[in-house]
Amino acid sequence: MRGKTAMWVYWSLVLRALVLQAAWALVAGQVRYSVPEEAKAGTVVGRLAQDLGLEAGDAEARGLRLVSAGRRASVEVSGASGALVVSSRLDREELCGKSAPCALRLEVLVERPLRVFHVELEVTDINDNAPIFPAARKNLSIAELTTVPGSRFPLEGASDADVGSNAQLSYTLSPTEYFTLDVKSSDESRKSLFLVLTKPLDRETQPVHRLVVTASDGGRPSLSGTMELVVLVLDVNDNAPQFNQSVYKVQLPENAAEGMLVARVNATDPDLGMYGEVNYEIETFVPSSASDVFSIDANSGEIRLTGSLDFETVTFYELHVKAKDKGTPPLSGHCSVELEVLDVNDNAPEVWVTSLSVPVPEDAAVGTVVALLSVSDRDSGANGRVRCTVWPASPFGLVSRFAGSYSLVLREALDRERVSEYEVEVRAEDGGAPPLRASRGVRVPVSDVNDNAPAFAQAVYTVLARENNLAGAELARLWARDPDEAGNGRVSYSVAEGVVGGGGPWRPASSYVSVDAESGRLWALQPLDYEEVQVLQFEVRAVDAGEPPLCGNATVQLFVVDENDNAPALLPAAGGGAGGGPGAGAAATESSSGALWAWASWGAPAGQVVAKIRAVDADSGYNAWLRYELWEPRGKGPFRVGLYSGEVSTTRALEEADGPRQRLVIVVRDHGEPARSATATLSVSLVEGAEAALAAAGSSSSGAALRPSESGEAGASSASTNVWLVVAICAVSSLFLLAVVLYGASRWAPRAAVLSGPGPATLVCASEVGSWSYSQRQSRSLCVAEGAGKSDLMVFSPNLPPPGPGAKETQPEAPALVDTRHQ
Repeated sequence: MRGKTAMWVYWSLVLRALVLQAAWALVAGQVRYSVPEEAKAGTVVGRLAQDLGLEAGDAEARGLRLVSAGRRASVEVSGASGALVVSSRLDREELCGKSAPCALRLEVLVERPLRVFHVELEVTDINDNAPIFPAARKNLSIAELTTVPGSRFPLEGASDADVGSNAQLSYTLSPTEYFTLDVKSSDESRKSLFLVLTKPLDRETQPVHRLVVTASDGGRPSLSGTMELVVLVLDVNDNAPQFNQSVYKVQLPENAAEGMLVARVNATDPDLGMYGEVNYEIETFVPSSASDVFSIDANSGEIRLTGSLDFETVTFYELHVKAKDKGTPPLSGHCSVELEVLDVNDNAPEVWVTSLSVPVPEDAAVGTVVALLSVSDRDSGANGRVRCTVWPASPFGLVSRFAGSYSLVLREALDRERVSEYEVEVRAEDGGAPPLRASRGVRVPVSDVNDNAPAFAQAVYTVLARENNLAGAELARLWARDPDEAGNGRVSYSVAEGVVGGGGPWRPASSYVSVDAESGRLWALQPLDYEEVQVLQFEVRAVDAGEPPLCGNATVQLFVVDENDNAPALLPAAGGGAGGGPGAGAAATESSSGALWAWASWGAPAGQVVAKIRAVDADSGYNAWLRYELWEPRGKGPFRVGLYSGEVSTTRALEEADGPRQRLVIVVRDHGEPARSATATLSVSLVEGAEAALAAAGSSSSGAALRPSESGEAGASSASTNVWLVVAICAVSSLFLLAVVLYGASRWAPRAAVLSGPGPATLVCASEVGSWSYSQRQSRSLCVAEGAGKSDLMVFSPNLPPPGPGAKETQPEAPALVDTRHQ
């Protein structure tokens, strides 16, 4: 029982450690995988989506993908499962060479929201490369006898492209009694191979020794390579040249000029004569490309640069130099020159845009990631440390995510109407002396959102239009500005229902006017009639095509300007007129045929009003100002007509010579241009005073016209009967007094009426010879006073809503006036 409890505690601790390790990896934003090289395509490296904390099925929806920084990764993300799988051949030696471990740094991008993760993929080595010797065959010349046992001859070791234990080489020599192999390790990565003579050679016994050197690696299973050694046994020269140093160590900067002296090697040979003369040559170059970079003077041993050095390509060179005398056979000595290349700041930083999310909406939140950038410098140390900045400093900034990885983020709010596009420059500078710089331009367009409502140039438009205009005539042009672009700035216009000012039945404003949805032109749908409508007040709405749409309004006040299109109309007679003195009377009635009748008594004094012509004009203002003219008879007659009152009065006392009846033709004319007129025919019968009174009484009670013959019969009947005469006189007197009261009331009562709106009236005066002033307010009625020959009084009332509480103290702003009257 105690053992089970201990085991449970152990596994709990192990599980907790694994969970903490996974959580720490996620928090740090870095996931590590390993995969053996030469893995087949489709091999699953790791469950990347699950390890990054994504839900099942989110990998494809959120656009999980690898971002390549220019080097082929040979792996990809499976869209359906979100797993990291092998996409092409993985060769560790091709990717990393001799570097161990071989770690590929990958950047994984997740959208919605945009995040980046760092994935490290380690490609592990397998034993897929056999050791290879520089040459399949090597010839050695060894003098007989003089070469003492223990002499050492350097051999070129084999190389294995693998790393680790797979590259740990061991050497064996084919069985021989004369030679053995000696392997010495100069350091962990290099081994020196020597062929050691164990027994003096005898050319006469065996002139040529053929040996096989086998190199085997430490892999499972082990791979091997061979090299054939052909040893020629020479005679005579028994002293080989000897170098004063077995290893020469040199350091050169990578910008060293061609022809520079690298090193001077020196070897001596104690032999005399030609056997002591030494020639130098570089026997082996490591790496082999160094043969184009170095050369040696065969006589002096000076090694010079013949090519250029590049720290980023090769950091270490090893030259095996051989000194050979001129003996027969020649003897040689060997040394190595180890050259370390020093880094200089000769590589500018490189900036790559790995991901760009444009255009950026102008309402993007601060902190939005616009682009991902990768920065690298091939130099090392301080020369390879890069510092990045962004210009201009606003509204964007840089945020460092990992070493060499930056995010271009939004620092300030954008406004497309102010700046529609930004040219951002990311600048990189390394830490060398002097520093090298590089830059990368990023174009960031700003996309529009519908954040501006259409705005009219004026809040109120005042439009004047003459009545009887043509249907389809353009009245005004409205324009609203929307600074947004495309659909967000495309404005359409419409008419909202408004108030129609006039005496007719209510009709919507859209039945009179229409606005073009695209151009904002205001059209008349039908001819306007001032007598039907005087003021149209409505709203024009401008709506953009954004989502959601925004709108703006403007008020249009359309005033219809009156035209003189109505002739004066005669009104039916309303009653009789009283005489101007005792014994005189006057009356005017209308017969069934439309003619006007009036009675005047003999002896009526001058100035006696016998009738009043009443007319009205449906027009307004100057066009409705009427004047009366006596057309027939012309010349000096017994009657005259008031120019503006329409009252027919006597010019002198009436006499019997004037005849029993006078026919007057009266023309009623307005002041319009051109003037319109109407004609009234008035028949005036001249009778005795009593008959005139009876005629006036009869016309007031029954409204029937009295003819001259009938008046004579009434006079004869009243003369025969006194009682009826007294009754008639009393009745006539009563009716006369009533007529005088009614006449005075109708004569002096005010006739102006405010037909719409409680606003205060505006008085406008005009003379007969002066100009007529048209107000923005609507004229209502024409007041005519006795003897108004010089000037008349016009009353206008504004067709506007009643003023608010503050109207007494504030003066409303005058609206803009748009005159669209067509001549």
